[in-house]
Amino acid sequence: MSLYTISPLCEKGARQIITWRYDPPYDLYDLSPVDLTGLLNPAYRYHQILDRDKIMVGFCCFGEDAQVPGGNYDRDEPGVLDIGVGLRPDLTGKKLGKVFVAAVLAYAKKTYHPEIFRVAVASFNQRSLKTFRGLGFKDSCHFTRELVEIEFIQMERSV
Repeated sequence: MSLYTISPLCEKGARQIITWRYDPPYDLYDLSPVDLTGLLNPAYRYHQILDRDKIMVGFCCFGEDAQVPGGNYDRDEPGVLDIGVGLRPDLTGKKLGKVFVAAVLAYAKKTYHPEIFRVAVASFNQRSLKTFRGLGFKDSCHFTRELVEIEFIQMERSV
């Protein structure tokens, strides 16, 4: 039995996510009420991740909304699935990332059948970089996010 249940994000879950606040410098990931529409847009494929007690521990998205502006994205590149993940702030830094992301990857593989997973991680976010590299992701390029001077590392892994 899996530690997590992953299902499309509901409005109640989206309203929880927009209240989450991360400590600096991770506050880059804070969302606001304006983001509610995007979280609930079916085209962005947001999902909630619940633990065995049905408590939300995080979320993920697949496709366009997982892409960071300024990255190297070829929209016609077949078989590539962009992934975004977010762990509830009080759970970060507790070595839960690898199991959490592995569950997201297993779900994505079963649901979307990609050939390659792709993720963009802020270069300062050593916790996430360690998690993704530990799951076999390799750096494919570095870029600076448009409008905000933050360096990101784009990573890929074959399925």
